[in-house]
Amino acid sequence: MHKITMLGTGLIGMFYTMALHGNRSADRVHTVYSRTEERGQKFAKEWGIPKSTTDMRAAIEDPDTDVVVVGLPNNLHEQAVILAAQAGKAILCTKPLARTAEEAKRMLDAVEKAGVFHGYLEDLAYTPKTLKALQSVQNGALGKILWARSRETHPGPHSDWFWDKEQSGGGAIVDMGCHCIEIARNFIGKDVRPVEVMCWADTQVHPIEAEDSAVGLVKYASGAVGQFEVSWAFRGGMDLRDEVSGTEGTIWLNHWLRTGFEMFTAVGEGGYVAEKSESSTGWLFPVGNEPDALGYTPMFLDMLDSLDQGKLPMETFYDGYVVNAIMDAAYRSATSKQWETVLLDDWRGSDDADAGVRFTEYDDQHYLIKEEKMPDGRNKLILKQKSDGKVIQKVQ
Repeated sequence: MHKITMLGTGLIGMFYTMALHGNRSADRVHTVYSRTEERGQKFAKEWGIPKSTTDMRAAIEDPDTDVVVVGLPNNLHEQAVILAAQAGKAILCTKPLARTAEEAKRMLDAVEKAGVFHGYLEDLAYTPKTLKALQSVQNGALGKILWARSRETHPGPHSDWFWDKEQSGGGAIVDMGCHCIEIARNFIGKDVRPVEVMCWADTQVHPIEAEDSAVGLVKYASGAVGQFEVSWAFRGGMDLRDEVSGTEGTIWLNHWLRTGFEMFTAVGEGGYVAEKSESSTGWLFPVGNEPDALGYTPMFLDMLDSLDQGKLPMETFYDGYVVNAIMDAAYRSATSKQWETVLLDDWRGSDDADAGVRFTEYDDQHYLIKEEKMPDGRNKLILKQKSDGKVIQKVQ
């Protein structure tokens, strides 16, 4: 059983508490910190939390709690993590880990120096569909992974601090690109080094300094490419989709829209529909269980089970640091309009490139390019001659 200090009472704090109180009944939020007393007390009453405070240090150092969950604005992550590490508490921090890789590295160093358990709360890497897809990839169902695309778009974040570049560290990239980048890393392989990034980013709609839309490519040492697409200007709700392509197969995932629950209403749904839903009439896409669908429930199961078993969770502060380093390169590329190197002072994966192309042998004289069944029933082979490189076709 764990008693938890929850730092933050916004949307993410609500989802975290909902998941914690719902999946392992023995684990409970015992103390909540909010920057406003009224909001903290209301949150505590709503979720049956014994203590509420506006003193972050007091919340972290509460002798009755052993786990600290950081659900605060990005500019407060480092302060909270360092205080929690000094208090010897297990620490779970929301995404992104930090505003920059430099900031993330200080946080990683702090928890490792203190020897405390640390988990990176990257919920979208834990959705049930993603976990199932990852198992298939790890079982070799797709062969060698060549490309992973992740998309997250919606009409924009719910709190004012997200839109302030100083507090958040950026715009749609730092808010949602962190999800997409880590999803692709999981499919491509976390031990595969991210090499360089090409990124376009712009402010297309909103009167803000940060980007509200971006598309990026992350090249990996294996030859694989991770693609992220993010936007705060997408209309129609929240679009969460992933695609993975390998030499032997493909996976398509849709986590939020068009997932099998579609409803039309002319008079209105009569309440909350789903996160980032823009309407309560017309065609709606409700979600049965948001904490499950968004990965919060399996994420906290992994975190707390790993803590109990003395092992690392699937997502650690080191993963958050690597993601921040990739996002730093994306921001540099958006400015330079060139490929930018991913700068990692601390790389713990493999240095083997393994980027070579593996050709399929057809016979001693040919490589197989493609095999296709024709409408008339014949079989067409596209072959490359080993001797001179000439491409030919053979119909059987």
